[in-house]
Amino acid sequence: MTPLVRHISRACLLSTLVVSMATPFAADPTPADAAKGSPAEKAYQGAPSAVEPGALKQVISPGAPPLTEAEFDKAKQIFFERCAGCHGVLRKGATGKPLTPDITQTRGLETLKTFITYGSPLGMPNWGTSGQLSPEDVELMAKYLLHEPPTPPEFGLKDMKATWKVIVPPDKRPTKKMNKFNLDNFFSVTLRDAGEIALIDGDTKEIVKIVKTGYAVHISRLSASGRYLYVIGRDAKINLIDLWMESPDNVAEIKIGLEARSVETSKFKGWEDKYAVAGTYWPPQFVIMNGDTLEPLKITSTRGTTVEQEYHPEPRVAAIVASHEKPEFIVNVKEAGKIMMVNYEDLSNMKITTIEAALFLHDGGWDKTLRYFLTAANKSNKIAVVDSKEGKLAALVDVGAIPHPGRGANFDDPDHGPVWATSDLGDEGIAVIGTDPEKHADKAWKVVRNLKGQGGGSLFIKTHPKSTNLYVDTALNPDEAISQSVAVFDIKNLDKPYEVLPIAEWADVGEGPKRVVQPEYNKNGDEVWFSVWNNKDKKSAIVIVDDKTRKLKQVIKDERLVTPTGKFNIYNTVHDVY
Repeated sequence: MTPLVRHISRACLLSTLVVSMATPFAADPTPADAAKGSPAEKAYQGAPSAVEPGALKQVISPGAPPLTEAEFDKAKQIFFERCAGCHGVLRKGATGKPLTPDITQTRGLETLKTFITYGSPLGMPNWGTSGQLSPEDVELMAKYLLHEPPTPPEFGLKDMKATWKVIVPPDKRPTKKMNKFNLDNFFSVTLRDAGEIALIDGDTKEIVKIVKTGYAVHISRLSASGRYLYVIGRDAKINLIDLWMESPDNVAEIKIGLEARSVETSKFKGWEDKYAVAGTYWPPQFVIMNGDTLEPLKITSTRGTTVEQEYHPEPRVAAIVASHEKPEFIVNVKEAGKIMMVNYEDLSNMKITTIEAALFLHDGGWDKTLRYFLTAANKSNKIAVVDSKEGKLAALVDVGAIPHPGRGANFDDPDHGPVWATSDLGDEGIAVIGTDPEKHADKAWKVVRNLKGQGGGSLFIKTHPKSTNLYVDTALNPDEAISQSVAVFDIKNLDKPYEVLPIAEWADVGEGPKRVVQPEYNKNGDEVWFSVWNNKDKKSAIVIVDDKTRKLKQVIKDERLVTPTGKFNIYNTVHDVY
């Protein structure tokens, strides 16, 4: 077993447990059955929850075998690190199956142990026979699932304000840019396991500043002016960084929940830099804040019915984008399959238009006109298209297995006109979707071209208006040769085979899984930056490729680059260039 496969396996305990927990179990699986399923999907769905297990109290359930407090704490820790990202904090099912006692107690301890040991054909890993869990751990987790899941505390306005800090008040901040940096070509780079970001000058390739942030920063977003940088960690901590300072640094921070993924700022004309918004996985809600202080102003819960008209207690907030057509935020409610158009003109009488799309909404981005928002309903294998001007669903487009576009890639297809593309986690497919309903109406919101990349496990696809290259990573593919390289297509000749760039080899950082993730262009569109994401105790790097020649241009190595993942160019992020 390769180091990457071992890493993937550890990342997703119980990732898609037990065929369908809502129906009777199939016959006992065999080890051959357990080998089926995508390791990339398991790694993605099994991301650890940032909810602190210690905050949850033990719940003793009638009919369940006894657990000591120490056993309960150990099982709870395993579940929140490995399982909650798929099955939900409350175990009521998210992208994974529900694991509540009314279901698990019906199945019984021995059946649960069997499935945890051998896995299932639908993706459940064979944790026992693979050696990843000891027989004692298998039994412990089976017993734990027979008990009521502990419920984390809610997190309201009082809780948020208790964490809110204005480090430098707005009236004490610069009135003009106090440094000589070319901020448009700065990169905000997530240092995932260090709880930091690196601000890197894209011109000099020097690390200008390391800034302390929350745990495992998920994304960086910029205010419309480009002055303020907002980063949000998986622990729901938001840091506000003022790039105008002589040495850019935190000026405010807040914790808005226990687990989160998304932050965005108002961009509609007349509302620039006015508000910020962030959404949480737990509690399931979003909050609107003052843009320059992070003061929490308005909290909205996302609990309610799904598009299938079933109540869901934990529909998590995924991607949020700012409309360019109206003073609105567009909020993906993941498990509900609903997209909320949140008008921020009057927070006391806030209007929300809810669009029903498809289950398991996740990430996405704008078409080149910045009117249509294309977003992945990943486990539904669809792309939802929202017309932000009309405030309605324009289309649901069937694509490959588990689309994961990041923000996607906009370009002009030589045969089909303007298009937007997404790659997949679950297969090698790349769906190219027509986006011009005016001049190419027959192609609009249809898959006009299916490309094939190196394999499944892709997290990001990227191009630039000034480029003729389309880059696709495969960071979660179990084959190290694939996960450590990228495929690049010639947009002018998409029938031509892709070229493979050996990014990790170019990095020359030594041992480790060295996953290559997230191509990101500089402002001018003539360089592409890649993260070579190694283990925390190994060397990582950023590899810069000359976009025109596809040749290595430079490698940034620094001991401070601990587990670099996402990179966000300031200009491209402000202007939604991708």
